[in-house]
Amino acid sequence: MAAAQIPATGTTTDTDTTAAGTGTGTTDAAGRHGAPHGTPRGSSRGTARKVLWTLQILIALFLVVASALPKLVGEQNAVETFELIGWGQWFRYVTGVVELAGGIGLLIPRLAGAAATGLIGLMAGAALTQILVIEPAWALLPVAFGAVLALVARDRREQTRALVRSLSLSRSRRR
Repeated sequence: MAAAQIPATGTTTDTDTTAAGTGTGTTDAAGRHGAPHGTPRGSSRGTARKVLWTLQILIALFLVVASALPKLVGEQNAVETFELIGWGQWFRYVTGVVELAGGIGLLIPRLAGAAATGLIGLMAGAALTQILVIEPAWALLPVAFGAVLALVARDRREQTRALVRSLSLSRSRRR
């Protein structure tokens, strides 16, 4: 962690370089505003980030192993579910690919925020499909996943902004 003193305000800027990625926070002399590490609230921030990474990993594993792979290999239950939905089997493959890409993206710190943002839309669609077509009680699972993914997207918003900036810069250089 690096710290820089800003003389006029007495504010310290801390840079958190945990396994979950980088982030910056500001603190005053009393350590307020939830700075990453080295302040009284920093340890709770580190714990929250570890819990969030654990949830991310569990959701990623679920998406890849229990949800995407059965769709992509044509497991009978997945085929029947998409017949019930009525959009055709092509939609099963698209959904499986999106789940696979999103699950992998959740495991890559630079991509985790963008993956979480995209997966929120997928979870909203899954919840609506459960409510309207399949079994309303099962809508709670994608809603819960969506809530966790919203926390991930919020926590990783700086990495997502940096990713968008780098993509914008590389696109403008090609012109």
